[in-house]
Amino acid sequence: MTWVKICGMTNLEDALVAVDAGADAVGFVFYEKSPRCVTVETAREICARLSEEVEKIGVFVDPEVDPGKTLLKSGLTGIQSYVSAAGVAGSRGSTKATGRSMSPPNYRFMMAFPVSLFSDPLREIEGMLEGFARLRRNLPDGVSFPEGIFDTLVLDSGNAQAPGGTGKPFDWESAGPIADAFRRNDVKLVVAGGLAPVNVGNAIQILQPWGVDVSSGVEARPGKKDPEKVRAFVRAVREADRRALQ
Repeated sequence: MTWVKICGMTNLEDALVAVDAGADAVGFVFYEKSPRCVTVETAREICARLSEEVEKIGVFVDPEVDPGKTLLKSGLTGIQSYVSAAGVAGSRGSTKATGRSMSPPNYRFMMAFPVSLFSDPLREIEGMLEGFARLRRNLPDGVSFPEGIFDTLVLDSGNAQAPGGTGKPFDWESAGPIADAFRRNDVKLVVAGGLAPVNVGNAIQILQPWGVDVSSGVEARPGKKDPEKVRAFVRAVREADRRALQ
């Protein structure tokens, strides 16, 4: 089944609705320019009330925020780090220093890319995916990356100024060859940007991603989810999954 992340959580009520609807993960934004930005304390309070089964992903853009320390303090189980014009957000030192021994079980690290950052998306993204594949192949005997580490990338519709949360989709049809490149290189594709209950089925049909990530498309207003939209989104994903099996 398609992995579903409901992002931009700012309160416990919305997080519980997402989990009850069947989401696999909820997301917390640690980016001051976002209307969905939360503090470590708020994220910790929400995470403490959620089941262990649901993934709790921190979203980072500002390189001044330390993803590793935030993960450990807030109860997150994973990091989604956006690439901006400044480079890989949150990738400096501290994240690497967190180490597997200090990370939660089933820890997930995802890099996220606004498609518009690439001048030649297919060539540049496929080159990056091939680099990931070489990295995995060239590990010493007996060593491997655990599932969830450097095996999942998020493609979003943002730009250098607003890496995510734009509410607009990228061109899914033209991205079909990119999705094929993900499959060839055994890298999981998560689609984000402009998804909503009315169009997520089309995105899944066209791109066949491993996962989908929604925020504004299920909101009543920035930072507050609409419970019916959240439920409708998960239903639409599961319906697309069922159609794909027929």
